[in-house]
Formats: sequence, C-alpha cells, structure tokens
Amino acid sequence: MTDQQDRILRLEETVAHQSRVIEELSDQLTQQWKVVEQTRAKLDRLTERFLSLEEQALEAPAITRPPHY
Repeated sequence: MTDQQDRILRLEETVAHQSRVIEELSDQLTQQWKVVEQTRAKLDRLTERFLSLEEQALEAPAITRPPHY
C-alpha cells in the first residue's frame, strides 16, 4: 500500500468515526430536548395550579371570631 492510499484509508476511518459520533450526539440532543419540553410543560401546569390556588386563597373569607367570644 502506498503512503497516499494509507493516508486516504486513515481519512476514511476518521470520517466514519466522526459520522458515528455526530449521529450519537444528535440522538442524545433529541432525547434531552424531549426532557426539556416535558419539564417545561410540568412547570407550566404547576404555575397555573399555584396561581389558581393563590386566587382561591385571596377569595376565601377572612377567619373571624364567632360572635359569642
């Protein structure tokens, strides 16, 4: 094998390795994005629930002593 053929073979191996790594990173990024979206949705639901509970607390009648005290 000539030096040029050896060099081309090493370059092809490098490209194949990099392609595999890029594909793995892309898959990991996709999975992480799903987790971020799920977390965002949960946060939105919790925020709505908190605001709803806060509104209910503000609308609740004040606690007063009964008239016989």
